[in-house]
Amino acid sequence: MSLNPKSYKDKVVWITGASSGIGAALASAFAAREATLVLSARRGDRLEAVRTACAHAERHRILPLDLTETAAISTAADSVLSQQGRVDILVNNGGITQRSLVKDTCLEVDRRIMETNYFGAVALTKAVLPSMLARRSGDIVVISSLIGHFSTPLRSAYAASKHALHGFFDALRAEVYAEGLHVMLVCPGFIRTDISLHALTADGSPHASMDASQAAGIAPEQCAAQILAGLDRRKDEIVVGGKETRYLLLHRFFPGVFRRAIRNFKVT
Repeated sequence: MSLNPKSYKDKVVWITGASSGIGAALASAFAAREATLVLSARRGDRLEAVRTACAHAERHRILPLDLTETAAISTAADSVLSQQGRVDILVNNGGITQRSLVKDTCLEVDRRIMETNYFGAVALTKAVLPSMLARRSGDIVVISSLIGHFSTPLRSAYAASKHALHGFFDALRAEVYAEGLHVMLVCPGFIRTDISLHALTADGSPHASMDASQAAGIAPEQCAAQILAGLDRRKDEIVVGGKETRYLLLHRFFPGVFRRAIRNFKVT
């Protein structure tokens, strides 16, 4: 991380999934660098708690939002652009994960995961993108996962949604480069958040269990610091995590070994 962190004074930063975990940690990190925040997630009470815990709380705004409701996304974007005048940095962080076998998982669960993780991010980006292009300025940060590069058991739809993010936002990065916009994909491994508690099981009910690997992950504040460091350097993609990130190298250079290893990898 830079010894002289970049200031985001007067920058408008919109973060989805901001009520906990990586999103809340990013809110605190951006606020400490004097950004003005728009915080979105489904639960307004938790967003308010995050807002009041941030530096300069009075300048930040909460905007409850369900990423599966396309019409609500468009309305929310209109509201933010009208009140704030612009979005300098959009952080697509909202999402949900999964703990279920393909053979057991109902299609409605697959659809819900794709609607939240993929279509929600795409819809919000498309709603904000024209204003960024008009100003020839803007950063789009997409919180993907190591699972955006490879798949593991029990995460079929989650992996599909993250792979889809890479396909879409890699294309967008190439399209808007000449327009002055920056797109950064973030691939976290195990981060110590509650994401596994809310993971969907085969019938759509919550997993309601903290995975041991999740509990042993790095702190969300450490993850947020690395994300801002990557943004400062205008990186195209960063990987954040612990020993599990080595599986990315194994997948890339020894795919056969990886495919055998992942069959028995402890994924909960």
